[in-house]
Amino acid sequence: MAEERTLKEYATPSTEEPHAIIVYPTVEGNNFEIKPALIYLVQENQFFGSPTEDPNFHISTFLRHSGTLNANQEAVRLHLFPFSLRDRANAWFHSLEVGSIISWDQMRRAFLTRFFPLSKTAHQFAQKDGESLYDAWERFKEMLRLCPHHGLEKWLIIHTFYNGLLYTTKIYVDAAAGGALMNETYTVTYALIENMTQKHYQWTSERVITTSSPSKKEAGMYEISSLDHLAAKVDALTQKFDKMNTSAVTPAHVSPPCEVCGVFDHIDVDCQLGSAIEGVEQENYAQYNQGMRQNQKKFKTPHNSYGQMAPTGYANNQRAP
Repeated sequence: MAEERTLKEYATPSTEEPHAIIVYPTVEGNNFEIKPALIYLVQENQFFGSPTEDPNFHISTFLRHSGTLNANQEAVRLHLFPFSLRDRANAWFHSLEVGSIISWDQMRRAFLTRFFPLSKTAHQFAQKDGESLYDAWERFKEMLRLCPHHGLEKWLIIHTFYNGLLYTTKIYVDAAAGGALMNETYTVTYALIENMTQKHYQWTSERVITTSSPSKKEAGMYEISSLDHLAAKVDALTQKFDKMNTSAVTPAHVSPPCEVCGVFDHIDVDCQLGSAIEGVEQENYAQYNQGMRQNQKKFKTPHNSYGQMAPTGYANNQRAP
């Protein structure tokens, strides 16, 4: 009777080595060895599991590296492939059931199923809004290239592409095929789509070149490009900011107020009020002088300097010696 384990022992982590996920094949002979340089080369091209990565390209690169070793390729690939995984991809690998991988083909299928789902295959193709026929056809062929295991037959490839086109594009393709694309064979249909996409690409390129080329100038007209016009505006705005900064930093010179009127924008010499006052004073002074001369003439001979009459006999006394 086996000894019963305590509850504490059940909660204690096991010290036994974990079982291998991959069941490696038996290799004949003892000359099978993977060099550290090959492991380092594989780790230089690891797969992280990001949605933007291409798992088919990773498989192709891995097979090219593993093929440099002259040994049993089945065993080499199964031993090396875990070294090519990292982060999410490595976590996925360790989540597999123990002993679930027994061959390289099974390993490859499990990897592609996880990181290249059906949503990324050509089965889910649909033309985008605003996408040209050329761009749609090139994107569809790129999806086929990235998914070599799609399993689509040639006739089904054309069906998938045609059914994924927009309604207006289907009308355009059917008109080019003479009424209905589905009435043609695969060879004729494939060649027709290739010719249409190439012509559409050439037309688009010519239109872009024509639009981007400068237009002819009319005689006597000087045209300014939008870039030069924008540069001129920037220069003018920069100069305006420089003047504002200079005015803010350098204080303006303040002149003393006018002594006559008290205003700051002029001095007393240029004051109009002062000039008017000075003119009035000069006129009064001239009138005053003229009046004084008339009075002096009136009281000169018979009177004294103060306009009083001289006493009798004063003039005769002044003449006698």
